Amino acid sequence: MWLLVVALAAARRGGGLAAPSPPLSPSGAQCLGSVCFGLFWEARSFPEARSVCEGGGGHLMTVRSTVAGEAIAVLLGDRSGSAWLGLRLPEGSCAETAKQLRGFRWVTGDERTDYQAWASAAAAVCGPRCVVVNQRLRWEESACDVPADGFLCEYSYPGGTCAPLALPPAATVSYLTPFGARESDLVASPPGTTAEVPSLNAILECRAHSNGSLGWGSASPSAWDCRLENGGCEGQCRVDDGGRPFCTCPEGATLSGEDKRSCSSPCASLGCQHHCVPQGDSAVCMCSVGYVLDADGRSCKDVDDCQATPSPCEQQCINTQGGFKCLCYEDYELVEGKCRATKWECFDLSCQHECKPVNGQYRCTCNEGYMPHPQKPNECVMSCNQTKCLAECDPYTFGSCFCADGFIWEQEPDGTNICTDLDECENGDCGELECINTPGSYHCICPKGKVCDETESSGETETYSTLSAPTVSVPTLAPTKDVGGRGMLVAVIVGSTFAVIALVAILCYLVKKHCAVQTMMDYKCQRTETGVPLQHVSLSTDRKY
Repeated sequence: MWLLVVALAAARRGGGLAAPSPPLSPSGAQCLGSVCFGLFWEARSFPEARSVCEGGGGHLMTVRSTVAGEAIAVLLGDRSGSAWLGLRLPEGSCAETAKQLRGFRWVTGDERTDYQAWASAAAAVCGPRCVVVNQRLRWEESACDVPADGFLCEYSYPGGTCAPLALPPAATVSYLTPFGARESDLVASPPGTTAEVPSLNAILECRAHSNGSLGWGSASPSAWDCRLENGGCEGQCRVDDGGRPFCTCPEGATLSGEDKRSCSSPCASLGCQHHCVPQGDSAVCMCSVGYVLDADGRSCKDVDDCQATPSPCEQQCINTQGGFKCLCYEDYELVEGKCRATKWECFDLSCQHECKPVNGQYRCTCNEGYMPHPQKPNECVMSCNQTKCLAECDPYTFGSCFCADGFIWEQEPDGTNICTDLDECENGDCGELECINTPGSYHCICPKGKVCDETESSGETETYSTLSAPTVSVPTLAPTKDVGGRGMLVAVIVGSTFAVIALVAILCYLVKKHCAVQTMMDYKCQRTETGVPLQHVSLSTDRKY
């Protein structure tokens, strides 16, 4: 009513109705994300500037970060003068020097900011006071009713903005924002912005599509020039024989009757969880392998494959989403979909001690203190590669102890049962040959300068021939704790005597053969580490253990 009275009074003074003044247009605009800033270079007081900004759907600019500060620098450019910001000290309030904004508040009613650029030290002032930004981009206090050279407005669009148009070469565009800014290089356009491309005879608008998203469209139906944003077509943009653009849709979809640019399909409204198969004007939902269609005709539920008869797995079945997983019991492994015993190869080996994988295959191995039997790879015999080793005693009888061949049982003063190597060289087992004793065995070597093996002698060089002879031994038994064990002692002595006689007989036979002794592999002195696979080793003599 007040505005009508003022207009009528002006008309009387002028002799008629005055023409309404055109709305102010910003001298420049910047859009960053969902926020736009506009510079109006018109002299206005703070209340007048605030009214103009709010009339366009915004408010005087708030500067809360360096990004907004940089936008001001772009908008002001090389202009000399000052422009209002949306910062003021309310009437009745006085400045608070300890605060970042000195007690001033944004027109939005808060004091939140990560940025400030005061031109001078804080002054003890009371409101109402307002703030301008000068050409040096510094903030200054000023009386609110004194006109500034211009003012900065801020416009927010939480629903999003449209991206710049993808223009063909040599084409130009002019954007007109809802707050009146006309620019040619906006990086974001708010809803309601129109874009004019004269060379393509196209006028587009940033608007919401039927699916709720923002994009460029046209008020008139049908496609526009295919070189600009695919003519607005959701499918393909084509040109008829007369040069007019039109839209087409992929198979199974039809062109919308409203804008002639959108494509619709029965699958779009059906909402299938997995797959949709168009069938004429309708469609049906389909599910992936391992699922079945639920009762609603759209959802897919998993099929429990493990409940099938027969079961898809040999031993254990674990159902998964859209499939299943086969597992095997303990001591079995899954091999090509079948459960096979982890040590299935060991069943045929009949190992005396252990069966372990070696180089991808299972082999018999011996425990520590044992070595493979040279002729029976699944059996193990005691071994010792030192002059003394612990004896292996029966924990139940406390009187039976065993030693490897070439060793004799002895008991230490502290009661420890050990096996001590027999020194065969002390018995003259090598005769005229040099004798070298080894743990569990011995070696006969030809003296230097002599040839003992005619097959190896060259007649020109010194030849050394070695005879390795095992010690014939009898398993040594520890005396029992029975007081009447003299008979056992006599048996041991007699057995040892026969063993010595047999050894002498063997030695005499060897000497008669002029030292041409067949090499005998001594498996007793070849100690193997635990876990070494058994290997076939040929000996010329069988032994009993």
